[in-house]
Amino acid sequence: MNILLWHVHGSWTTAFVQGPHTYLVPVTPGRDPDGLGRARTFDWPASVREATPDELRDAPVDLVVLQRPHEPELAERWLGGRRPGRDLPAVYLEHNAPDGDVPRTRHPCADRDDVTLVHVTHFNRLFWDNGTTRTAVIEHGIVDPGHLYTGRLPRAAVVVNEPVRRGRHTGTDLLPALAGAAPLDVFGMATDGLAAHLGLPPDRCRSAELPQRELHREMAQRRFYLHPVRWTSLGLSLLEAMHLGMPVVALATTASVEAVPPRTGTLSTRPEVLADAARRYLADPQAAAEDGARARQAALERYGLKRFLDDWEQLVGEVVS
Repeated sequence: MNILLWHVHGSWTTAFVQGPHTYLVPVTPGRDPDGLGRARTFDWPASVREATPDELRDAPVDLVVLQRPHEPELAERWLGGRRPGRDLPAVYLEHNAPDGDVPRTRHPCADRDDVTLVHVTHFNRLFWDNGTTRTAVIEHGIVDPGHLYTGRLPRAAVVVNEPVRRGRHTGTDLLPALAGAAPLDVFGMATDGLAAHLGLPPDRCRSAELPQRELHREMAQRRFYLHPVRWTSLGLSLLEAMHLGMPVVALATTASVEAVPPRTGTLSTRPEVLADAARRYLADPQAAAEDGARARQAALERYGLKRFLDDWEQLVGEVVS
């Protein structure tokens, strides 16, 4: 089966393309956001093939996976007039929690009868106004990086892209107080200069942008994973940290309350409780390792790659048939 999807979310796509199909990923000469082509910092199999808009015009496509509001029109134009949902089977994958006037936010695909709207968390489906559109939830799956945890560095790992721009969404404003409990290593795009922006000494808030393979090794050396996110979809970095064997200290918001079960870390809407948990892990490496081992087992059971791919195979079969 040939599945067309845009390279929008590198981590999610890395799991999705482990399936048994051929995955057509648009590429443009300038590799703009509508034509990024294959990932350069993730390991994708040879079944992921780049295709230019000209090549897509007559390409055999069995399913279109839409991920952004403008993609239905873009797909119709690049596919020679074939309309996703009408002329070709299609699903719309929603990665994000709604933004704006929550919980009255209406989804761009609301009230469509020609696509299935797939959410990555039950929280997201609950909070979006989906109208009468058929919906499904397929929770994340992770390509297991292995139990790499050492926790040898008494620091917290934080993974967030663009923390300055995203601000309160990602809990960036909470980092100064939490850095008082444990020094932070913040990984992600546009994290350079974060300590100065927050008014923190460089040793209390270090930052770096790394490819995934290096990122996992570096995360696993930190004592615990800190997830101070107020409002977003369930971050894949949180699930990756659990797969690595890291204990979690996280705000009890959005889908985190289901992803992080008891005895795998600390969840709270009180930052001071998170700070206390951070201090406890720094003082007790054994407790951190034990909670991290349970976090890994929980993540493997709920967010394992096989379950994820099986769920998608079932849905794809229903949509295409």
